[in-house]
Amino acid sequence: MKIKLPYWLLFFLITTTAYAQLPPVFGLEYDSIAQKDELTRTFISPIRVMWTSDKAGGFIKNTQVLLKRGNSQSDMSRQTQFCSIKTTEKDTASILLDYGKELHGGLQLVMGGSSRREPSLVRIRFGESVGEANSDTYNSDWLMGFSTDDHAKRDIVMEIPRTGLIEIGNTGFRFVRIDLLQPSTLINLKEARAILRYRDIPYLGSFNSSNSRLDSIWLTGAYTTHLNMQEYLWDGIKRDRLVWLGDFHPELATITKVFGYNEVVPKSLDLACEQYPLPNWMNGMASYSFWYLIIHYEWFMQNADTEFLDKHRAYILGLIDQINSGIEEDGSENLGKFRFLDWPSTPNKEGVEAGFRALLIWALKDARKLCGILNENEAMSKCDESIEKLNRDIKSHNNLKQAAALMAVAGILDAKKASDEVIAVDGAARFSTFYGLYMLDALSLAGKQDIALDIIDDYWGGMLDMGATTFWEDFNIEWMENSARLDKITPEGMNDIHGDFGAYCYPSYRHSLCHGWSSGVTAWLTENVLGIKVLEAGCKTLKIDPHLVDLDWVEGTFPTPFGIVKVKHVKLENGQIKSEIDAPEGIEIIKN
Repeated sequence: MKIKLPYWLLFFLITTTAYAQLPPVFGLEYDSIAQKDELTRTFISPIRVMWTSDKAGGFIKNTQVLLKRGNSQSDMSRQTQFCSIKTTEKDTASILLDYGKELHGGLQLVMGGSSRREPSLVRIRFGESVGEANSDTYNSDWLMGFSTDDHAKRDIVMEIPRTGLIEIGNTGFRFVRIDLLQPSTLINLKEARAILRYRDIPYLGSFNSSNSRLDSIWLTGAYTTHLNMQEYLWDGIKRDRLVWLGDFHPELATITKVFGYNEVVPKSLDLACEQYPLPNWMNGMASYSFWYLIIHYEWFMQNADTEFLDKHRAYILGLIDQINSGIEEDGSENLGKFRFLDWPSTPNKEGVEAGFRALLIWALKDARKLCGILNENEAMSKCDESIEKLNRDIKSHNNLKQAAALMAVAGILDAKKASDEVIAVDGAARFSTFYGLYMLDALSLAGKQDIALDIIDDYWGGMLDMGATTFWEDFNIEWMENSARLDKITPEGMNDIHGDFGAYCYPSYRHSLCHGWSSGVTAWLTENVLGIKVLEAGCKTLKIDPHLVDLDWVEGTFPTPFGIVKVKHVKLENGQIKSEIDAPEGIEIIKN
């Protein structure tokens, strides 16, 4: 007996079977039209209901249901409890949820029944702070009308089903506000879970000490960069979700200390070269092309990946030629009109000029080392020639901490002088989330790890004090005065730490509260407190030189191509440091 199947069922069976077995389908290879998501999704229930619009409790009921672990399955049984949300003819109904920490992803709503057979209209607002989740989208009248909603949608009006499931959003957030907009409507909400989308990778590096606040700072920096390790290495999960080569460097420093090797780094460098072929500057800025050279050198020192370095040989050599041709005999240069370090330094044009040139010297020194690895002697000579010419015209830092730090790191200004006269002045005042790493490095070069740790406590610790669970695009410690935490509803008469500050391209709620360039403090703590520094490419030789300052002990791990290095340092009663070091075979340890 033959069974005749309907054409639609036959088509379904053929195509789904074909896709499962991955043969050619309709003349196309499956791999050419589909790509497996390399990231992981995890569902997270809110930890608390922060606020509802229903003060009397008659229109929003059973909110505690939303705090339970869900299963993404709608349910019509009478045994199931729902959070019911009801509007009147005049009033909408609103609920504000807190998911505990900054996340990247969206929201999954699992719905029960509704008073309507048709979909219901809701407004979903994501926020990195309470203030942002409660705010309206705005467009400013400057700089091409940038908006709080233009890179990743955070304010969405949409229809939701009844007795079904829907997913919304792709952004950075901690808080979600849900408004039921239609009058005289009842919806039943079973689950409102955040969708965390992330790379499921282990934290191979670690940092623990007798100061738990310092441990939290290290971990917060690690988590900040981790959230930005999406398909490519972004600078911010809310903004700009792009590969920016300057922002890339502190993130790279963190990745090598926390995760070791990860494909997001070479993949992002490849993409950058595709997007900005020579003679273009990376991201349209000469300084970001300088960072490209520094990144390549530090990535090679961690992994000794000669194949990847050779892949970028032509671009590196071409960039060196482009830089060399733009430097005059007297040390002047014409490498682009836009001289960018970071946003807070922008008004100090004289200082920015000094920092820009110092960054160039640092990049050329690293480029020279890369040319030695690649056996490119002619290019090495060009680097030497360019450095020599630039050194004929050393500019003044003009009391700019960013410039003084770069000059110290580049070796053209004594680190002690840079620290005493500029960087250490007023402590954490005029520090920068991006360039803070290089300010800390300059303090270390001057032997001022004690001052550096005090600044870390005040500056990065200050963000924690304001409710941060990831580090921000920008921060001034002056903002803390009379400001409410980001995880609180701002009382009348106090500042909103998120909405009332920010400048340049990040005013108010446009300000990113998860920005990878702010994570460099994590790398600094591993290098300077744990004291682990790479001396030979591929981590073949490590120097262990801890600086505990006022810590009683510190311990941690460091990822290498050979495996995990474990260290523990304990301060003895006589002030000396006792160290225990466990390193894999193949690594030489040099103790200071």
